[in-house]
This record gives sequence, C-alpha cells and structure tokens, in this order.
Amino acid sequence: MSLALEDRARALLDGHSGKAMQLAMRLVVKAADIMGAERLLPVSFAHLDACFYTGQAHVDFVRFLLENGASLAVPSWTNNGVVSLADPSLRPSAEDPEMVSGAAEVMRLYAKLGCVPTWTCAPYQHAGGPGFGDHIAVGESNAVSYYNSVVGARTNKYGDYLDVACALTGLAPDAGLHRDEGRKAQLHFDCSALPGSWRSEDVFAHLIGHHVGRIAGRRSPVISGLPKDTGRDALKAISSAVAASGGVELWHGVGVTPEAPQLSAVFTGTETHTVTPDDLARAHRELSTGSDGPLDAVALGTPHFSLSEFGELVRLLDGRRAATGLPFLVSTSRVVRQLAEAKGWVAALQKSGVEIPVDVCTYYSPRVRGLKGRVMTNAAKWAYYAPGMLGIEVAFGSLKECVESAVAGEVWRDPRLWTSR
Repeated sequence: MSLALEDRARALLDGHSGKAMQLAMRLVVKAADIMGAERLLPVSFAHLDACFYTGQAHVDFVRFLLENGASLAVPSWTNNGVVSLADPSLRPSAEDPEMVSGAAEVMRLYAKLGCVPTWTCAPYQHAGGPGFGDHIAVGESNAVSYYNSVVGARTNKYGDYLDVACALTGLAPDAGLHRDEGRKAQLHFDCSALPGSWRSEDVFAHLIGHHVGRIAGRRSPVISGLPKDTGRDALKAISSAVAASGGVELWHGVGVTPEAPQLSAVFTGTETHTVTPDDLARAHRELSTGSDGPLDAVALGTPHFSLSEFGELVRLLDGRRAATGLPFLVSTSRVVRQLAEAKGWVAALQKSGVEIPVDVCTYYSPRVRGLKGRVMTNAAKWAYYAPGMLGIEVAFGSLKECVESAVAGEVWRDPRLWTSR
C-alpha cells in the first residue's frame, strides 16, 4: 500500500532537516506501513514513555537526537521515570548502579530536548492537555487507555522511540484507534445485575477493570451498568486495570464515557459477558498473591494519586499514624503534590508517617527503599505487576482497608465488603 506524504514529511524523510528528524520520519513511515495506513495525520500532543529507562539504548537514542538537531513539533509531556530526580535516595543506587544512573541521565536529556518535565503516568490529571477528538501520540499504557476512553482523544499505543518520532514530526499513522471504525467495541460486559451498593465502592473499579482486561485481551470492550456518577478516580482505576491485565487501549462505559451515550453507539456484536459477584471475587483473589497477616509496607498511587484521592486519604487517616516502622508510600506527580501541599494535606500526611514520592511509580525494580515482604495496595495495576517485578507478596484491598491496615500494622478486611459478597 502506497503512503501519501505531504511536502514537509517528504522533506523530513529526505534528510533536509538533519539525521535525527530523518530517523524520526522513517520510524513513522515504517509504522504506517506496518499498520496499513494510507496517509499520516497531524497530532497535537504527545506523552512520552521513552524517558522510562530500561537500558543504555534509551540514553543513546535521545543523545543522538540532541546531537543532530532534533526539534519537537508538539507539546510533549514526560511519563514518570525509574528514579526520582527530586529524591535520588528513593531508589538506592547500590542495588543497581547502572540502572539508577542511566535512568536519571535519560530524564535530564529529555528535559533538555524540550519536553515538559511532568514525570507522571497520569498526565490527564494536569491542566492543558488534549481534549475530545484530538489526535495525539501516547506511550504509557494507562494514559493511552484513559485518553482514548475517558477524554475521547485518539491515540494508538505508541511504543518507546515511536512515541518520540511522532512528537518530533507531529505526525502519526492514520490507522487503528485514530479512525472511527477502529473505535467500536468488540465485546460487552454487563454489570447491571450486581448490587448497586457494591458498584459504588472504590474497589469495584479496580476489580471490574482487572476482570474485563483479562477476558478482552487487546480487544476494545464496552461496560454497561456502571454508576452514572462514576468519577475520574474510578475511571482512572478501570483504565489502568484493563491495560495491565489485558493490554486494552480503549474501553467504553455506557452513559459514562463520551463516545458511548448508549450501548448501540459503540457495540453491535453478540459477545456479551454478564459480570457476577464470583467474577469479582476471582479478580480479588488474583490480585492478592499472599495471605493476610502482618504488613511490611503500604504502597498507593499507581497510577499517580489525584488531588481528590489525597483528600480522601486525609479523611480516612483522621490524624492517626501508620504503625511504627511501616513504610507508607503514596506516589504522585509534582503538580498534584504542590496542590496537596497548598491545602495542608502533605504536612498532615507526613505527620501520620506517609511518604509522598514524586517522579516515579513503585512497582518496578530496582525496588524503592522499604518495599519487601507483604505489601498492601489499593491499585489493581500495582497488584498485577509488583509480585513479578519485586518478588513481594501483595494484599489487595480498598483504600479504607489500606489505611486501617497501615494503622494496625497488619491486613484488615472490611466486613462490609466481603462477608456478604
């Protein structure tokens, strides 16, 4: 299939703007060829995952760009890094010196390239991002899912380097989720038979997301029966969970997400799954890899904690302290942390023994100081990845369960949630 290129794209491909921009254009053209796109379309925004270091190639790539005159074509925000530039001691270099030093270097280089140093896996919590219908290029899995599903912007999951290439050229293949026909749901999950009180619990969003993703795989699902007032934190939880357990890049919520005012708007198929309490109980078992008992740490904020989640955490703690010696970590972005500081919440949480790291998430290695043994989390994505990444046991639960467990120093289960389910 021949690819139609406009004059500017042709000039980039021919090397008129230097070797770095030529490489970027080649990457975009190759992706278009693989995806069967007949043309490229302009993008207005990028969120880059390539600043997340996994080896020396990440440093070499961005150095090549800087040394050969690369220039970003669109506003480009950064995913979180492997290390925190604000607190280098969070991931002690002794465990993996090459990884820690390389991760810091690649973050500094992307800032030098001109990226907005947001260092967050939840860029949709920041003002000034894309809106409904905007074509964008995003690499981080939960951000791809959230932007497509909740915002209604349009992006495929652009892997490392291709995300940067799209940001440099301002172009992406006109294929996949950029096109109307690519955004239809391929299977349906009906939650309407579940008790309404259960669907309003914060833990429900994580469990339904994990369950849906596990069955959907890479397909785009639609979920009916979600509460009409489902909030952004719950939508974030679903987006991250379906992307972790299944690789879902777009999901729809009937009456909740912008492209699905009714089921027929996105789904005309026949594959429907009726969600039962047993399905959610199974999801809970899959996310809790260890037995309940004494805790070694609590880890929240995957994806990064929002301002409203900080408010709820302050309310639930109510001035109480975490058990002596128990690490209680809540990851967030610098911007959200600053907003929480302005409300006095950071100081209150620190008095309660809560640590609030920025620039990072905590489920990957090298491990953050204090994470070992049995760790409790309220995030399905953290629970899904951490056992394999860190070699720890996970106790998964609601935010209230995490707070009460942190104070007690051992896993506490809310009888209101589990005894009658």
